[in-house]
Amino acid sequence: MAADTGFRLERGEPGTLAVSGVLGFPTAAEAWQTLDGALRAGDRSTLDLAGVRSCDSAGLACVLAVLAAARVRGQVVSLRHVPDGLRTLAQVSGVEAFLAPA
Repeated sequence: MAADTGFRLERGEPGTLAVSGVLGFPTAAEAWQTLDGALRAGDRSTLDLAGVRSCDSAGLACVLAVLAAARVRGQVVSLRHVPDGLRTLAQVSGVEAFLAPA
């Protein structure tokens, strides 16, 4: 059986988008478009990353780009349940402060 390498986005509790699967080179472009589009709809302001199984530098860049685009639109988006691997990658890259709440 092949490993699931997909990215998924579901509406979670009110105001929340639940992200799951893989945030990486194979999925980053799709993830960015999907996340940005969902946040543009305006009724969601929290990304819950509890379901993210794997994240590489492209996944980190995707999350940072989504947060930056939302900020430009005047949206405040918060992150919940940031996986340890993503947080560590952000620390090593010197961008952890961008994952903090605005």
